Amino acid sequence: MKKIRVVHIVPSLISGGAERMAVYIAKGLDRERFEVAVLSIWRRQGCDLEGALDDSSVEVRYLGKGSGFDWRTYYKLHRTLREYRPDIVHTHLHVLRYALPSMLSLKGGSMLLHTVNNIAEREVEPRARWIQNYAFRNGVLPVAVAEDVATSLERLYGIQRCRVIWNRVPTKLYAFPKIPREQWRLKEGFGENDVLFACVARFAPQKNHTLLLKAFAQGPALDPKAHLVLVGDVVLREQLQQQASNLGVAGQVHFLGLRTDIPEVLAAMDIFVLSSDWEGNPLCVMEAMASGLPIVSTAVGGVPDLFESGREGFIVRPGDVQDFSDGMVSLLRNREARRSFGMAAARRAKENFDVSVMIREYENLYESLLDRVDRQKGEVLPESVMSSDGGARVKIDEHSCYGRRGLYR
Repeated sequence: MKKIRVVHIVPSLISGGAERMAVYIAKGLDRERFEVAVLSIWRRQGCDLEGALDDSSVEVRYLGKGSGFDWRTYYKLHRTLREYRPDIVHTHLHVLRYALPSMLSLKGGSMLLHTVNNIAEREVEPRARWIQNYAFRNGVLPVAVAEDVATSLERLYGIQRCRVIWNRVPTKLYAFPKIPREQWRLKEGFGENDVLFACVARFAPQKNHTLLLKAFAQGPALDPKAHLVLVGDVVLREQLQQQASNLGVAGQVHFLGLRTDIPEVLAAMDIFVLSSDWEGNPLCVMEAMASGLPIVSTAVGGVPDLFESGREGFIVRPGDVQDFSDGMVSLLRNREARRSFGMAAARRAKENFDVSVMIREYENLYESLLDRVDRQKGEVLPESVMSSDGGARVKIDEHSCYGRRGLYR
């Protein structure tokens, strides 16, 4: 049986949620049925996802783009796709601005997918939305990572009934860390009786660490056993450190930088917190739940669909410092609630959030789309036989593409 050739295109393999999802899919696809490659628009960054792919059977190409505009990226990508001649081109994040010209000039009928990992209004900057809109009108099938993301695609681009495939995580990796909680705490200078709040998120305006620091300062920080542990990159770090100092909580706020031992970090924590102003379907919440942590998070994106407030944690109003602080204090003061909420979170994660489910859904989507094309011998399907999940393969040349009505009807 001929294998389906799938190429995933990402901006880089820096360890963000969307990049991690692309790697999970690429590594997890059944090698008996799929031949997989990953294209990174940027050069190698020396990060953990690159190492994970190096240790796998997935072929990876780095196109070498650096900062700023580089017209050579279009040529390199076009040449690489012509070489691979993929059946499926699957893009992530903002790479459509580079990939679309090559995708629309491929011969032989590639199926084009784009996973939308954030609400549509925030996926790309406003001036680049016309590229996304053009892509979705001309043969690129969007896949949303949460119902809220699908709703945003209808709101911004008029796409109805967008296919939804939830992001998921390798739950066993987080349920069984390599280093015990007590050992990690001893190494990092925390006591067993300390209550550790953790946030694993980029230091970016979207995540609103400013609100988190204020909420911590006005509530949990009044207890000297409470500590806030922040895992993230260097962007905004100095600003947040200064804020912690101004709030008088610098001694209780700990900046760990970027880490590759997230399962071990989470295993040593007591409560997970996320103060974002907007999200798609945040992996960090599922990772924390798989680690057995209760959650305090703002009600953004797909978060309200991940857990039940009052059962696995607390869902609070976005931007409300007092509401967030109250949720943190409630768990700080109630050890039994932390235990029961954490156990419930771990059960829900194990039952619903394992990455194998997501991989199987993408496998089924790839095969169903290509099967329909094979049955139609690669011809453009009339509107009457187009399926609600976008069941048509794009036979692309310079003169023929599917329009919006055909893809989403």
